[in-house]
Amino acid sequence: MNEQLAILALFVFFYSVLSGRFERSIISGPMVFVVAGFIMGPVGLGWFNFESARLELRTLADLTLVMFLFIDASNADLVTLRRRFGIPSRMLLIGLPGTFALGFGLALIMFDVLSVYEAALLGIILSATDAALGKAVVSNKAVPARIREGLNVESGLNDGLCVPILFVFIALELDLEQHSGSQLIIHFLSEELGIGLAVGLVVAGIGTWVMKACLKLGWISEIWIQISVIALAFACFSVAQSLGGSGYIAAFTGGMFFGYRAKGSTHEIEYGTEVIGETLALLTWLLFGAAVVGRVLVEFTWPIIFYAVLSLTIVRMLPIYISLAGSGEKPYSRLFLGWFGPRGLASIVFAVIVLDEGLEGAGFIAVLVACTVILSLIAHGISANPLVKWLIARERAEPAGKPSDIDPGPV
Repeated sequence: MNEQLAILALFVFFYSVLSGRFERSIISGPMVFVVAGFIMGPVGLGWFNFESARLELRTLADLTLVMFLFIDASNADLVTLRRRFGIPSRMLLIGLPGTFALGFGLALIMFDVLSVYEAALLGIILSATDAALGKAVVSNKAVPARIREGLNVESGLNDGLCVPILFVFIALELDLEQHSGSQLIIHFLSEELGIGLAVGLVVAGIGTWVMKACLKLGWISEIWIQISVIALAFACFSVAQSLGGSGYIAAFTGGMFFGYRAKGSTHEIEYGTEVIGETLALLTWLLFGAAVVGRVLVEFTWPIIFYAVLSLTIVRMLPIYISLAGSGEKPYSRLFLGWFGPRGLASIVFAVIVLDEGLEGAGFIAVLVACTVILSLIAHGISANPLVKWLIARERAEPAGKPSDIDPGPV
């Protein structure tokens, strides 16, 4: 245990002092950590074994996703995001259902080992995106604000929107396999969705009231208010899970309510939590490399690889391109927004949830998801900086004076 902790701590330290150099290259942070995990894992140096890395991956991935669900949902209430919600609203309300439908239909046609509901599960798992894999895009101030914010808001909210749909199809598949009738579906959904929703609202509501009262009295320091937000996010998750509900729905719902009550000041409050979340995400990628990559590589087949490629391209890009018709976006920016829908942390956690439910096709779904995530990690990491330069060049080449094409300025 101490040896593994020392390895992780030293690796994070050395990456942190070189992080600026990596961010300017075609090698992203998640790529570095996955490769490092693969080298340190059982296939490489053997510093981590499959079983311990898998258990640690689930715990760390859960905590990281909960933080991002809470933070992203709370930030969605910012005034600036509401003012510029045109692009992400189209991507979420039209592009997301379209991506799910295409992914579902393609899985149903290509893989006869999957039932209808398992194909739907695969479609929804791979509809969730991860902005962290395209960090060179969303953190680059040279990228027009409307595009940066569009991708940030979309990736921040779509995983939360996918969670209830995921549990609906899990309940339907369990009912199909166990022949239990509609009672299982009603019981499953009432617990997972109902308890998760109620806990998120109650815990976040009480927590926000307490924080506001203590702020007025001057009882909270600037450092500890960051910890308060993290604790509130984890409280929403753990209370819901302990009561038999979905902690992910509780975290997302709690974050939305927290953002509403915070009245636009969430970014300042949550800055420190975002830094912690980024660190946890990179450690999750390292454990993914150690626990998953070496084990699943031998299971990849050409149909699986082909589906993963289609999922990252046509399945995602076509619905997004269509959803932005009439928005004023040029074809090149619509293609850019469609391409940067990387699959990452949320997809991994969703696949683990399906595995834990013991569905018949869960193993096959997990391999498909792992293949898509690995290809996304490489493709989006390598293409981020070159495509950003291409986008900026195209934006500058556009004639001035068209309001729909002009970056409205920094937030």
